[in-house]
Amino acid sequence: MELTERQTKVFKTIVEEFTRTAEPVGSHTLMNLLDFHVSSATLRNEMAALEEMGLLEKTHTSSGRIPSSKGYRYYVDHLMVKHIEPKMMNALQTIFDARNSSMEEVVRQSCDILSQMTNLTSVALGPDARYQSLQHITLIPLNEKSAVAIFVTNHGHTENKTFQFSESVSMNDLTTCCNLLNENLVGVPLNEVVDRMVELQPLLAAKVQRHEMLFEAFVNAFVKFASDQVYFSGQSNMLYQPEFADIEKLKKMMSMLEDSSLWRQIAEENTGTVVRIGKDNVKLLDTDDVSVVASKFKIHGDEEGQLMIVGPTRMPYNEVVALMEYISRRIEEMFNDD
Repeated sequence: MELTERQTKVFKTIVEEFTRTAEPVGSHTLMNLLDFHVSSATLRNEMAALEEMGLLEKTHTSSGRIPSSKGYRYYVDHLMVKHIEPKMMNALQTIFDARNSSMEEVVRQSCDILSQMTNLTSVALGPDARYQSLQHITLIPLNEKSAVAIFVTNHGHTENKTFQFSESVSMNDLTTCCNLLNENLVGVPLNEVVDRMVELQPLLAAKVQRHEMLFEAFVNAFVKFASDQVYFSGQSNMLYQPEFADIEKLKKMMSMLEDSSLWRQIAEENTGTVVRIGKDNVKLLDTDDVSVVASKFKIHGDEEGQLMIVGPTRMPYNEVVALMEYISRRIEEMFNDD
């Protein structure tokens, strides 16, 4: 598909004005926005031609036009100029200057700032548990019926879990259990730890008095620790998007945002930085109203995570794509220095 120079300028202006205002763009508005003079009739003809190409759509409530999913795709692929505002760069820089932060902290903070800056919803998907193994377990008693377990992976990821027991557990039982687990589980991939725990159950039963209670506590903790983590920020931003003023559309959107497994599946289809627009591009989302911009990052050679921005198809792609690429690149730089 080839557009004339004038059609390109008309189309690009409509996309960017509609993104800014959420209002259909008519010929009279367009005349005031373009940097060249052309009659209203000529503009209407150009808009009609763009509509025939499938790049624009008419709305029922206005004589103006809005971009179609196909139009947004064309804009992203051919016309978009990526741009980050300096104030956004400065806000993000504070995250990457904190050299003692863990990867999880950096990713979550990035996710929060992304949602604040874009007024959209951001999603962070943590590294796959297959690429991390258990390095060490520390168990700290709080009292006779509670203790804190600290799990550390070979990549420095830590997780704390507070155990609340229904009966008293002796210091000796806690120490013996912790020593047994460290002796037998170090180096085991996180997604295999629970199976290995089951194999260790007879050994625990032979050496630990309250073995059933401790076994259950550790298995539940490992299941949580090894699960693929999905973190959301800014879900409430969808409430303020005109596209989701319809309560049924909003309910559908919020339901999708609560389904962590759905976003993990969407992430599996992504490579590098991708822009998925509408139902045809985000097949797992049964709606034409949503776009997803995703960017993968890789650390320690084989450990991957991913950031996504979710919002209406009317989003500032030039800004969102630039932000996603910048953050992913900085995360990789920050945790691959060695």
